[in-house]
Amino acid sequence: MEGAVQLPPTFERYEMRAASSSKLISLTHPTLHLSHPTPDAFFWNSLIRAHPAVALSLYRRMLLHGVRPDLYTFPFLLLSFSSPSPLPPAALPLLHAHALLSGFASHPFVRTSLVSAYSHCSSLPLARRLFDEIPLPDLPSWNSIISAYLRAGLLISALQIFVKMPERNVVAWSCMIDGFVKCGDHRGALQLFRDMQREAYVKPNEFTMSSVLAACAKLGALEHGKWAHAYIDRSGMKVNMVLGTSLIDMYAKCGSIDRARLVFDSLGPDKDKDIKAWSAMISGLAIHGLAMECLDLFLSMRGLAVIPNAITFLGVLSACVHARLVNEGEKYFEQMVKEFGIDPMIQHYGCIVDLYARAGLIGKAWDVVNSMPMKPDVLIWGALLSGSRMHGDIETCKASIKQLIELEPTNSGAYVLLSNAYAKRGRWDDVRRVRNRMEELGIKKTPGCSLVEVHGHLHEFFVADRSHPEMREISLMLEEIMGRLTVAGYVGNTEEGLLDLDEEGKELALSLHSEKLAIAFSLIKTSPGTAIRIIKNLRICMDCHVAIKLISKIYDRGIVVRDCSRFHYFRDGFCSCKDYW
Repeated sequence: MEGAVQLPPTFERYEMRAASSSKLISLTHPTLHLSHPTPDAFFWNSLIRAHPAVALSLYRRMLLHGVRPDLYTFPFLLLSFSSPSPLPPAALPLLHAHALLSGFASHPFVRTSLVSAYSHCSSLPLARRLFDEIPLPDLPSWNSIISAYLRAGLLISALQIFVKMPERNVVAWSCMIDGFVKCGDHRGALQLFRDMQREAYVKPNEFTMSSVLAACAKLGALEHGKWAHAYIDRSGMKVNMVLGTSLIDMYAKCGSIDRARLVFDSLGPDKDKDIKAWSAMISGLAIHGLAMECLDLFLSMRGLAVIPNAITFLGVLSACVHARLVNEGEKYFEQMVKEFGIDPMIQHYGCIVDLYARAGLIGKAWDVVNSMPMKPDVLIWGALLSGSRMHGDIETCKASIKQLIELEPTNSGAYVLLSNAYAKRGRWDDVRRVRNRMEELGIKKTPGCSLVEVHGHLHEFFVADRSHPEMREISLMLEEIMGRLTVAGYVGNTEEGLLDLDEEGKELALSLHSEKLAIAFSLIKTSPGTAIRIIKNLRICMDCHVAIKLISKIYDRGIVVRDCSRFHYFRDGFCSCKDYW
């Protein structure tokens, strides 16, 4: 993370000198023309610091001018390995050798920079060896090696080092929290933040809170996110564009798009907002199915001459997908390429394939797949498979799953979608063949999981899960729900149920889907009229979609479900997606 490697305490004065220096540095990239009669180390260090992409070339020219490196030269050079245009890893051992020959390699600031540089060059063993050679590592050194392990995805190893630290500053805590988020342990990130708050002399900063908000967004933990927002306000932190964008993203992904819009509007005049804030708001509206609002906001942004980027267009195209706006999606994709010169990423092609496939335009979807400049990945084939399965195109389903299995031989979702497509057409022998193949390969279906936040506590439910301590009460509530659904005319959609169950068994299995368990628990634990918010790891099935519409009417509850694709708002027997998802 930024700030893990620190330079000498005099560095701030060094930068002030650079800013106020009367030396003339005339730069014409890529060839740097130097206009100074006697450039010294300070002069060269300033150039190296400002131009990391050509830092090695500048260092060579510095030596050719007979200027010896000083304490600042190597930290600046080593920072270049983590810049957006990093130096080649092969240059690192050479610079390390020069640092040794110059007598600076043993200096703690240079050694810390070396640890960081080696980790950025995927040389973790060397980074750890250098760290272990430091007699008494200071805080920047500890932070640097923790960052190295987190960069490699080794969360447990990083945590073991973190626990051994003699003292921890906000950089160390923030680094670990961010590492938990990036490694997918979002609940662990929130727990670590709670532990951090017990440290009397360590106060979270803007970077810490951005990571905390990212964890809340992933979990859909709205109450936790609201508390984090209140903490930011109480602490007097300035909600700048970075923190504001994190808040917009958190509220949108937690199902509170109105709060996301309030934060967006509070960031100042629209003309002063950066493209990240605009993109976060546009993407938030898209996943909530608010396609027209999303496109209107995009047009407002363009009216202010704000230049969209690739992420902005992902949000716009996603909105078109969810609202079946085929013509609009085609128009914006063409605009992205021709007007703004943005090369489509595979995610953009995935949106267009999804747009066509969901709308039943399978031929057009195939045209996109066959004309892409890059090889289709799991995203592309998954979109084609999902759409063709929805419209009963078995041949496209089979072609898609063949490609998916080649890319990911253990992709359970592909087999399940093909099996369901066969079941939908009554081809039970083919269903049995697909399921038998899954058993032969030892492929298990990814279990459905739903998370619900009640009174500030997160509760997780898996399909057919009976491990919850209040399962008896949940089961009784489920019986009540299913009874009232039956009276209201509900009939379980067993069309895509498990093959080896009879109709009664299939209906029972449907009643134990994770979102139904989460709803039953929420009805027990919350007062009448309280909205229920559920985060689901898989796409909501057709049976649950029908059932939840009825539950929202019978129990007079607003129910929000975020599945892996979008938000569904259920109220009075209707869903915001209008049954198109």
